[in-house]
Amino acid sequence: MAERTSAETPGPGGGTTALLDGRPLVVLVGLAAVVVVVLGLRAMSDLLGLVFLALVMTVAAHPLRGWFQRRGLPGWMGTAVALVAVYTAILALSVSLLIAGAQFATLIPSYQAELDRMLDGVTGGLEQLGIGEERLAQMFAGFDLGRLAEFAGGLLGGLLGLLSDVFFIVTLVLFMVVDAGSFPQKLARLRGTHGELAAALRGFAAVSRKYLLVTTVFGLVVAVIDTAALAWLGVPVAVLWGLLAFVTNYIPNIGFVIGVVPPAIIALLEGGPGLMLAVVAVYSGINVVIQSFIQPKIVGDAVGLSATITMLSLVFWAATLGALGALLAVPLTLFFKAVLIDADPRARWVTPLLSGGTARDPAPAGAGADRGVPAGAGVPGGPVRGDRPPAEEPVPPGGRPGGTGFSVGPVGLEPTTEGL
Repeated sequence: MAERTSAETPGPGGGTTALLDGRPLVVLVGLAAVVVVVLGLRAMSDLLGLVFLALVMTVAAHPLRGWFQRRGLPGWMGTAVALVAVYTAILALSVSLLIAGAQFATLIPSYQAELDRMLDGVTGGLEQLGIGEERLAQMFAGFDLGRLAEFAGGLLGGLLGLLSDVFFIVTLVLFMVVDAGSFPQKLARLRGTHGELAAALRGFAAVSRKYLLVTTVFGLVVAVIDTAALAWLGVPVAVLWGLLAFVTNYIPNIGFVIGVVPPAIIALLEGGPGLMLAVVAVYSGINVVIQSFIQPKIVGDAVGLSATITMLSLVFWAATLGALGALLAVPLTLFFKAVLIDADPRARWVTPLLSGGTARDPAPAGAGADRGVPAGAGVPGGPVRGDRPPAEEPVPPGGRPGGTGFSVGPVGLEPTTEGL
């Protein structure tokens, strides 16, 4: 007699009914494993955030190396150019943050008199409404720009402390960029045994480059327009707020809100409520038009994440990895989507649930064969339309079905011989 694996009770017809078929237990164990993994990520958040930042920079700069190789130039030259590009970006961002922190720390104390005058006016109005002085003193006891200046000074000290992290990133990027030269050969060997995973990694690299390119371009556009508008309105240190707008553009959905608060407060202290409302109106007009209408249409469904999933990803990665998690929320989600979903045909049914309304449903393996389209055509890592897979590297059974949740455009794509 087969050994029973679950408790049984007599059924209505004299049979038996399983009290526990195993599925709830599997779900509970899976949820417990997720909790353990998340706690582990939070415990190592500082290290993991920096490592993934270095990885994203390496992926973004890797096409430079391929460009040199396709023109017959030495590989070391492309590696050197990629390193210079990444190091230039790191240096520019670090110097800009240090200068911005110093300006902010010196700017805040100069508005203490304006804040006191404004609070006196508000206090007088509230007293006329019958609110007592003792209650007002409790309400406005925390409004002290001196404390904000201390916070800004601590923030500047923290930015200076990031120099050690910058050194770690620089060193890590050096090793990653050098190792990226051998990654095409590693992917070629991986395709022989795990073709789906190799294609998913190439797809992650291509989509991440497109996302970073579009986000950077629109961040520069928003920063320039915001800086010009703030300078025209007479808001102090407009360049500083433009830099903040550029950085917060990488934070999906709520980056605009974070970027508008500091210049709005300075505008209130500098010119009163009218100037503050003007700043909010200008920021809202610029960012709503660009970030809500133009930018999503250009990106399209390349990322393959709906607005809701993007927002939830932002909340999750910000809570798990902190500020770097907020900045890298989309690339992080794309990476885990590629490894856990795109690389596993059994999990690909999740893709339509994560994608926006324009994303295609996953097609069954070989669905395009009867239409004259090779299996995997149009998919990162699949054969180019009309081409045959190399004989020594046959396409895995089932190929790479189309509609993995994103359609990769020409930005950042490379031939399969270039790996990532």
